Amino acid sequence: MPAKKRAPAKASPKKRPLKSASAGTSGVLFDRVASILEQARANVVRAVNSNMVLAYWLIGREIVQEIQGGKERAAYGRQVIKELSQRLGERYGRGFSVTNLKAFRLFYQTYAHRLPVIWHIQSAQLDEAATHGVTVPGIGHIECAQFESPAIQHIGCGVLADMTEAVEQVDAARGFSPRLGWSHYRTLMRVDNRVERLFYEIEADKEGWEVETLERQIHSFLFARLLKSRDKEGVMALITSGQEVKQPIDAIKSPYVLDFLSLPESEVLHESKLESAIINNLQTFLLELGKGFAFVARQKRIDFDGEFFYIDLVFYHCILKCYVLIDLKLGKLAHQDVGQMDSYVRMYDDLCLSPGDNPTIGLILCSEKSGAMARYSVLKESKQIFASKYMLYLPTEKELQREIERERRLIEGREADKKDELE
Repeated sequence: MPAKKRAPAKASPKKRPLKSASAGTSGVLFDRVASILEQARANVVRAVNSNMVLAYWLIGREIVQEIQGGKERAAYGRQVIKELSQRLGERYGRGFSVTNLKAFRLFYQTYAHRLPVIWHIQSAQLDEAATHGVTVPGIGHIECAQFESPAIQHIGCGVLADMTEAVEQVDAARGFSPRLGWSHYRTLMRVDNRVERLFYEIEADKEGWEVETLERQIHSFLFARLLKSRDKEGVMALITSGQEVKQPIDAIKSPYVLDFLSLPESEVLHESKLESAIINNLQTFLLELGKGFAFVARQKRIDFDGEFFYIDLVFYHCILKCYVLIDLKLGKLAHQDVGQMDSYVRMYDDLCLSPGDNPTIGLILCSEKSGAMARYSVLKESKQIFASKYMLYLPTEKELQREIERERRLIEGREADKKDELE
């Protein structure tokens, strides 16, 4: 019996491909997922760095407690550290050299008053959460002599001595920042003065400074330069909250250290060359200016009544919400320099401001300030026009002390004149 012919199989209907997400949607999804992964990796790195900082503090504490006793136990201490380094190296590999263990010991000795905890970041706020129940030694007393660094003597030992207890309480209550790694703290340990060290730690944490930035700010004596016109309350605010810009004078330093320009101090140096060097090193110059500055223009032209005027450098201060005009001057500050800046500020206020902008600030950067100009020109009364000295090299502490003393005398002179006028 012949086999039945099979009916040809019906062609199965073609499956329609699923609609894929549009390229735009896919890109947005990828960005969100990538953001999650990047944040997770950053959190892991931060957690590792934070836990290593705590570990080094605790290791340092163990070493210090083991070799208590002072000079008579110095030889024993060296042997302990050497043997510990060898055994740790055998088990954990590199990273535990004698030099590093000594650094851990110094780390604990520098921050023995601290709670061994890491702040937690929540909604961009630092939350002091004690996650480790480790007891720490009592807080030691700061002697007045510890404040007598040449760069900050002008504040007066009496003022700082009165602040000792408050500084101790603020410092002791702090843990360690999750934003600062071991390299940051190794750099901070080189700052002998406790008040200065606390300020730099707060600023590095708030501003997210890299280690290189932290080192430059320390080497250029940022703390001392910000103290020139501050009273006791101002100093306390500086070392508990860092630099806060609330009024124009808060944004002005004196002197400005422009060593990164690598320009020689020479009579043949032209203002145009100084300006070009600043533009070529704009990122570092912005760092030296301080927080809140954004670059706007170079040789900004203003047309006033058919006449053209050119301003060397224009910045915008994002915190104060105002323009900052900078005029560069070689040599000694003169009356015409102050008058010219006064005119620039008035013209800029009339011609260039937008709704919401605050009055313009004028800053004359000169290689030599004049006490007479400070007392007998518009600089005396104006809260918007300033003159500061710039230095093309990194000063020594003694040189900086002389500059700060000179600045202090100018400020005191102006205050004395105001007092006489009121009387």
